[in-house]
Amino acid sequence: MMWQPSLLLLLLLLRRGAQGKPSPDAGPHGQGRVHHAAPLSEATHDDAHGNFQYDHEAFLGREVAKEFDQLTPEESQARLGRIVDRMDRAGDGDGWVSLAELRAWIAHTQQRHIRDSVSAAWNTYDTDRDGRVGWEELRNATYGHYEPGEEFHDVEDAETYKKMLARDERRFRVADQDGDSMATREELTAFLHPEEFPHMRDIVIAETLEDLDKNKDGYVQVDEYIEPGEEEPAWVQTEREQFRDFRDLNKDGKLDGSEVGHWVLPPAQDQPLVEANHLLHESDTDKDGRLSKAEILDNWNMFVGSQATNYGEDLTRHHDEL
Repeated sequence: MMWQPSLLLLLLLLRRGAQGKPSPDAGPHGQGRVHHAAPLSEATHDDAHGNFQYDHEAFLGREVAKEFDQLTPEESQARLGRIVDRMDRAGDGDGWVSLAELRAWIAHTQQRHIRDSVSAAWNTYDTDRDGRVGWEELRNATYGHYEPGEEFHDVEDAETYKKMLARDERRFRVADQDGDSMATREELTAFLHPEEFPHMRDIVIAETLEDLDKNKDGYVQVDEYIEPGEEEPAWVQTEREQFRDFRDLNKDGKLDGSEVGHWVLPPAQDQPLVEANHLLHESDTDKDGRLSKAEILDNWNMFVGSQATNYGEDLTRHHDEL
């Protein structure tokens, strides 16, 4: 018998499509098990040498930062001014940008790719074009339309699909916070990307437990974490040690729901807050703990790029290479 990896150790690349039924072998909507927060930018945080690319990408998002790099300084500052107004309006509208408003903006820009993916799929799910997605619309778009009592009569593994349908409905009910059986864009985003929403944490843990808990005792044993076999690759021993030393926090030989949650949704540093503190510290010239529009625009090249700053950063990199 050859060693077989459990579902845990596979990076499940299949993503559920809106057309056609999802694969029974896919994980929770095609996602890998462990959800690590992506870095705000892949660039080096190197303000000391006048390279603000990290800050630009953190504040704007990577794609929008590229757009700003093509603007004149005047155009860049004008667009930044409009962003400052939006940040304040989204908060308390008092004419200042607080730390909380700055953090909220950075978090918002970093989730733009998620919102874009939901927008791209929206019309597929919102079949009646009423601006909301009902559970029946989502079910029919995903699994096909069936009359009551005839669900999956035309597929071989009907029981598996019935379980997937029940699980999706349960997740939808949790995402549907107002309980009206109609998902707004925010609620559909929570359904499709539950790892991004604190109120969806328990459902992510429950789905992971259900996938791995083969004996249905409510725990993940080491042999469920890694399915044993006669021949094991060398790295499997490392995984056993990871289970023993880092996953099994209370050392009882198994993972409960809390330990599964710590594993698949590990605690992470609040990166938007760290960056917001940095931008506030560098721009708050009067040290009152908040930013005026003038303070932000005075330090505009740290927040956003332009043709001028892009050229300057290229010169800096060229100088460092010499």
